[in-house]
Amino acid sequence: MIRIGILGDIGSGKSFVANHFGYPVFNADTEVSKLYKKNKNIFNKLNKILPNYILSFPIKKNEVAKAILGNKTNLKKIVSIVHEEVRKKLKSFLKKNKHRKIVVLDIPLLLENKINRKKDVLIFVESTTLNIEKKLKKRANFNRKLYDKFKKIQFSKIYKKKKSNFVIKNDFTKKSVNLSIKKILKKILA
Repeated sequence: MIRIGILGDIGSGKSFVANHFGYPVFNADTEVSKLYKKNKNIFNKLNKILPNYILSFPIKKNEVAKAILGNKTNLKKIVSIVHEEVRKKLKSFLKKNKHRKIVVLDIPLLLENKINRKKDVLIFVESTTLNIEKKLKKRANFNRKLYDKFKKIQFSKIYKKKKSNFVIKNDFTKKSVNLSIKKILKKILA
């Protein structure tokens, strides 16, 4: 199985690109959302360490946002609990898809949390700052302070790009993204 890891800045279109590969995608953000909505155990753990912020189940994203912005150590606390569960979900996804030729990993902190393996094919999604800003402003729950907080825990664009095997310039059009993916798959599967 070839594991393709998608890297890039917040709002660069990693999920957009990942979903155009035509192979199973593990989307960590989607998994986190599901955990907040359905996992009572996660709620209990977060409520125990952040009782002033995480108040009710299912966990509301605005409660998590307030917790992250409320204290600089809260993000680490949340990550330590949630990421353990996300890793279990990833393991299950990989097991379920073990006979697939390729799987795509859309995990925002792939490198930062050392989830990638040496043999993984890393693809950096590059987008202009203007396109990213436009896209982020369209998000219903976009919060600049939260965005800045997450940027601080991520490796730089330059580092991620350097670590990548390929770069896809994302202009948010299916045609150009599909063309880039086709070229990359041809090289990977050759």
